[in-house]
Amino acid sequence: MEIIQIPVLSDNYIFLMLDREQKIAAVVDPAEAAPVLAELHRQQVELVAIFNTHHHGDHVGGNKELIAAYPNLRVYGGAEDRGRIPGQQVYLVDGDRVEFGERVGEVFFIPGHTRAHIAYYFPSVENDVPGELFCGDTIFAGGCGRLFEGTPAQMVGSITKLRQLPDNTRIWCAHEYTLSNLKFAVTVDPDNQELQQRLVSVTAERERLIPTVPTNLGLEKRTNPFLRWDTAALQASVGSHDAIETFARIRGRKDQF
Repeated sequence: MEIIQIPVLSDNYIFLMLDREQKIAAVVDPAEAAPVLAELHRQQVELVAIFNTHHHGDHVGGNKELIAAYPNLRVYGGAEDRGRIPGQQVYLVDGDRVEFGERVGEVFFIPGHTRAHIAYYFPSVENDVPGELFCGDTIFAGGCGRLFEGTPAQMVGSITKLRQLPDNTRIWCAHEYTLSNLKFAVTVDPDNQELQQRLVSVTAERERLIPTVPTNLGLEKRTNPFLRWDTAALQASVGSHDAIETFARIRGRKDQF
C-alpha cells in the first residue's frame, strides 16, 4: 500500500492510499476535494473509499464533492458520528475491520478530541515493514489534540490503546503542528535530551518546509509528553503522582502556551 501525503489549508494533511495493482485509492480525512481529485487524475486511480476519523470540517470538507465525482465510493466513520459526517454510509465501532485492496485495517474507538473519534490501523504484512496508523487529531507529532468533547480520562484511555502498537508504527497525523508542539514539550520535559535534539532537528526541517509527518510511535513514546504521563519526570514536572491528573495538567498548560 502506497501512501501519498497531500498538504492543504494552512496546516492539514490529507492521506491518499493507493493500490496500484487494482488501480484504486482510498482517502483519509479529505479536508478539500480539489487536491484529492487532482492527485487521483495524476495517479490514474479510482476512489473507492473515504475513511473519516471524526466530524470536524477540516477533515470532512471534501466529502460531498468527492462523492459527486465517485458516487460508488463508500464513506466510513465512527458510529457515534452518525449525522455529523457528510455522506457517511458505514458506522464503525471499536474492533471493527475495514478493507482496502488486499489490506485489512483495524478500527480503534479513541474519544477525547471528540466524543466519536476513531482511528484506522493497517498492520504490517511484511517483516520489517511498519504498520500504518491514521489517528486524525488524537496523537500529533510531539503533541495531542485538544479536548473539545472528551475528558482527560478518555484521552488517556485512547492514547493507551494506541501506545500499545509496535514501536515502528508510522503515525499519519492530520496536522503539521510538530514544531510548536516540541517548543511546548521542552517546557514540561526539560531534561529529556532526545527531545532537545528532536526540537533542533525539526526546527531545521521546518525552515526548509520539510514535512515532519509521518512520525513513528517509538519516537513519540520517548519525546512526546502526552504519551509520557506515567513517567517520573513528567509527574514531577507538573506536581502530580496520578496519571490522568498529570495528563490533564500538561494539556492545560499546552492550551495556554
